[in-house]
Amino acid sequence: MQINSTPTTPSNENIDLRQAVKYIDALPAIPIIAQKLLALDIDTDESEREMLMLVEQDPQISAKIIGLSNSTTLGSTRKTTSVKEAAILLGLNRVKSIATGIAIMSLSTKVSTGKFKTQDLWLHSFGIAFAMLGIARAMPAKIRPKDDQVFLAGMLHDIGYLALAFLDPKRSDDLHVRLAMESDRPALQIEQEMLEICHDELGAELAHHWNLPDEIITVLRYHHTPNVVEAAAGKPIVHMISLAEKLLASFGMNECVDANISDEDWEVLGIDPSKAEEIGVQVAEQAEQAASVY
Repeated sequence: MQINSTPTTPSNENIDLRQAVKYIDALPAIPIIAQKLLALDIDTDESEREMLMLVEQDPQISAKIIGLSNSTTLGSTRKTTSVKEAAILLGLNRVKSIATGIAIMSLSTKVSTGKFKTQDLWLHSFGIAFAMLGIARAMPAKIRPKDDQVFLAGMLHDIGYLALAFLDPKRSDDLHVRLAMESDRPALQIEQEMLEICHDELGAELAHHWNLPDEIITVLRYHHTPNVVEAAAGKPIVHMISLAEKLLASFGMNECVDANISDEDWEVLGIDPSKAEEIGVQVAEQAEQAASVY
């Protein structure tokens, strides 16, 4: 699939990012396999077979699905060697979600991203997704979102950095140099100084362009500001990402966040703050497992 990384906006040394995202051709197209997976309703034997066939046809997705199914973080008790076995163990909806996230993230291999290290985005995204699964298990069942929703949101939450690399490679380079040099400063502060539109809003625009669910768009847009009124449609996942990033500040990439965690950060997810230390240790271990799966 050919992806045109050159915006069709007017040629300009300093692209206005807020205007550029309004031009459809300036944004990357969602991979075809992700389109097909998102369109599938896993409610018939035929749709189940179609999903498994789609996954099996992509070696990268198949390998990662099988690897994830063998992870103790996802509850593996035995080794699987095929996508079908992985689907039995993980559940079809979770496999669909994981495969969709991996398919979308594969866009990072199709663009020259300069100083932005796409492998760091992969590692960070996997780490946050795994951490969120750990947080979910500590939440009361009545407010706990489904694992497939959690994993897809975790995988895509920072996709705005990829959008920036497509729209303006030079400023993407400049930003990531600055993030590395000032790694003790919150990433959004630096982005607000350098860009018209930060990675959270860029990610939401890209998700909207791809017709992703409104909940996912909201989560991408407000994962750094989960308490604003506009974030309501993304709860509780938006709070889960915010907490996971605080627990794993700068994990996998130079995206420093305010790591101060209040009792409210736990309580909003129905978690007793007295369990914070225990959960923090588990989350860190799960992120390391993500590194091995990646």
